[in-house]
Amino acid sequence: MTDYLALTLTPEQLATVSELALAHVGDAVFELLVRTELCCAGSARVRDLHARTVARVTAPAQAAFVEAVLPKLTDEELAVYKRGRNAHSHAAPKSASPGQYARATGLEALFGWLWLTGRHERVNELYNHGRETEHAS
Repeated sequence: MTDYLALTLTPEQLATVSELALAHVGDAVFELLVRTELCCAGSARVRDLHARTVARVTAPAQAAFVEAVLPKLTDEELAVYKRGRNAHSHAAPKSASPGQYARATGLEALFGWLWLTGRHERVNELYNHGRETEHAS
């Protein structure tokens, strides 16, 4: 049985995954982190959980979040972020500018890449840094 929660792709396998596919995985990883944080914070009503989650996983919110973590990225991570940011997606939401959407896609690609390389601790570290920076401002 394949353990998709602890899957680690080799560099060769990862090279076959497009930036937008990385962003697809990273979107879910980021949303799971947000949902887990909110559930653990004691928000009990599902409607409240949903509204607070949606507010934090939108492209504008993710674009702001990525600005906090950019200084913490390694050169390799920054390269992955930039590949995701520069990927050509044909579907940008009306609620975000093209720049916000591109930065959000870069963040998602980075989180997807980290997840698929088994660097879950690094995902958590970057997520926590972004949250601490959000709370400080």
